[in-house]
Amino acid sequence: MKNLNYLLIVILFLAFVGTNHAQSDFRIIKERVVKSLMKPEVDDSSIEALLETFNSDGTWQGINYADVSSTGFQHRNHYGNMISLARAYKNKDSEYYKNKKVKNTIELALKNWVDNDYICDNWWHNQIGTTNGLVTLMLIIGDELPKKLVDKAQPIIGRANINAPGARPGGDRIKITGIEAKNMLFLGNDKKFGELIKVIEGEIKFVEWIGTKYGYSFRTVKGGFENRTAAGRGIQYDNSFHHRTDGVNNTLSYGMSYASAFIEWAVYTTGTKYFFSSEKSEQLIDYFLDGICKTAVYGKYPDAGAKNRSFSREGTLHAYSADMAEKLLMTSDYRKDEIQEIANIRNNGIKPTLSHATFYWDSEHFSFQRPDFSTSVRMYSTRTHNMEQPYNSEGLLNHHRGDGTNHISRTGDEYYDIAPVFDYQKIPGATILQKPEMPSPREIQKLGLTDFVGAVTNGKYGAVAFDFKSPHDPLVARKSWFFFDEEYVCLGAGISCKSRDLSVVTTINQCLLRNDVIVSANGKNSTIKKGAKEFEKVDWVFQDGIGYIFPEPANVNIKNSEATGSWWLINKQSDSPKDEVKLDVFKLWIDHGTRPSDKTYEYIVVPATSAEKLQQNSSKENITIISNTPEIQAVKHTDLNMCQVVFYKAGEIQVTDNLKLVCDNPGIVMLKMKGEKITEISVADPNRELNKMFLSISSKIEKSGDNFKAVWNEKNGVSDILIDLPQTVYAGKSVTIKFD
Repeated sequence: MKNLNYLLIVILFLAFVGTNHAQSDFRIIKERVVKSLMKPEVDDSSIEALLETFNSDGTWQGINYADVSSTGFQHRNHYGNMISLARAYKNKDSEYYKNKKVKNTIELALKNWVDNDYICDNWWHNQIGTTNGLVTLMLIIGDELPKKLVDKAQPIIGRANINAPGARPGGDRIKITGIEAKNMLFLGNDKKFGELIKVIEGEIKFVEWIGTKYGYSFRTVKGGFENRTAAGRGIQYDNSFHHRTDGVNNTLSYGMSYASAFIEWAVYTTGTKYFFSSEKSEQLIDYFLDGICKTAVYGKYPDAGAKNRSFSREGTLHAYSADMAEKLLMTSDYRKDEIQEIANIRNNGIKPTLSHATFYWDSEHFSFQRPDFSTSVRMYSTRTHNMEQPYNSEGLLNHHRGDGTNHISRTGDEYYDIAPVFDYQKIPGATILQKPEMPSPREIQKLGLTDFVGAVTNGKYGAVAFDFKSPHDPLVARKSWFFFDEEYVCLGAGISCKSRDLSVVTTINQCLLRNDVIVSANGKNSTIKKGAKEFEKVDWVFQDGIGYIFPEPANVNIKNSEATGSWWLINKQSDSPKDEVKLDVFKLWIDHGTRPSDKTYEYIVVPATSAEKLQQNSSKENITIISNTPEIQAVKHTDLNMCQVVFYKAGEIQVTDNLKLVCDNPGIVMLKMKGEKITEISVADPNRELNKMFLSISSKIEKSGDNFKAVWNEKNGVSDILIDLPQTVYAGKSVTIKFD
């Protein structure tokens, strides 16, 4: 009996200790959350202004309370004001610390909100914006507010819950669950809090993109609130991010806030029983480094080519802070050195040490980086849509911003706030019919019309191909890009437009004009005056540290002058500035004329160079364009001993005098050589249809591996090589095989 009593006491003690430990962890997390919410500095002069502009009915002057539209809803300023006042009231360094007038103002403002229960036409405000604002207020000062007022606010905050219509898998589910978790911290419900943390942790996962299956199966999937399945929404297997069922790359928009929400909770829960598993924590870090950072310029600046409707928001291209990287360093040692480098790049402006060529096959997006420059190519196919819809009247002229877009960055701010004066029919890298006016914003989002869209990469070098068929105009082109260490080559073939007496142009770049434009033509260099002009027989153009070389002298158009516009023209939000914006802009393009038929273009981009280096012509000497036809586009780099080939259909190419490459199927091939000897082959299937790729090379190779077999065919004097290609969720990914 004594033993039984002793055992019972031990069990009760352990249960007590366990409960106390859990409650201790719960308190620690709440303290961390409140501390984080109190971080923003208090500006006492702003607090004074808030008190002076407050009305006796609980409203603020300057807020339009009647407008609850998606483009309006200035009510967000109302709860933002309450939070600012609450921080001042709780901040010992503020002259308004424990100020009765501040507290009374908060109470009156909150009463006004709960009495009116402001509902916006945009669901986001109702389930995320407002709820997050009110729960933030509760965590800061809720314990000092009247209980009846707090109780009245709870049903409004409760709209953020895991069963809410907006809590769809992906980014919004995490945000909403996080708001509910914070509310549980305020209410002291540790059991429910633990359940919600598990929900958040469970959302760190790969999601199969349903659009990869031939037949556009995603067309039959409902993508709205009623769909509670993943339906392709979330982290893709290539580490890009899809927010909706349209396959649009959202890595640097919703994908950022998705990661931020996870990182926030990783920091809050680190060292407690609620912390994420190592598997989930490491996957989060992989997504941050290989998804977000490799999509961004140097991991620091947003890539304009990866932006959707947010391109039309003022300041959207500002540099990222080191906050996310620094928080990850607090939670794990996994890939610590790489995270630290990102933090150093963002904090101290150091150059990156990483050179990479990354293709996101689920999003048709390619990113390329060297320490001195970064560039990208944005495309779309039958598997993806071209652009995000202009939700909430944003990005109203984005029709062509996915048409083989090729942004070039040396400093990271070449396109900063260019959006209001941007010529949306001269997108860098894109081939576009020049229309008198753009179609309706309702016509922006289109499904791609071709399968052959993709890239080959070995992680450091790569080639990109886009069988372009415009969903807006009767225009087709075969476009490709070939990336090396100091330059990359851009080819276009088969450019044809069968109707309308309008010019078709390929824009090489459109960016901020930072300094003089130098043009080399007919063997003579000249600094051109500001204005717009066509130049004949141009060898190269130089502006802002970037050179544009033409292997064969070309006629090009240059405009280097002031451009005007406004944010309001591209973004009809109520707070969009309506003032005229003036910026100096540089535009360089090739005009293919009206009704072009089978036209071509060839140019080389040399970032991080000088006019003197361009004059030396080293890039041009290293590059050999072997073919630029609608069937095959191929480039050889002499110095790197590398050849990259796009086969739009089965064909053959003479790489050197003694080396021929035959591809029995459409695909992209990259060869690395040592003399006439092949040392490495990388292949990819843009169509995503093949199980294997079959090549023949007039060089003796006899070797086999887990995913390939090379056999010397002495009779034909070629090596026949059969390479297994990735399948299912990895279809479109490159395969690299190496030979001794």
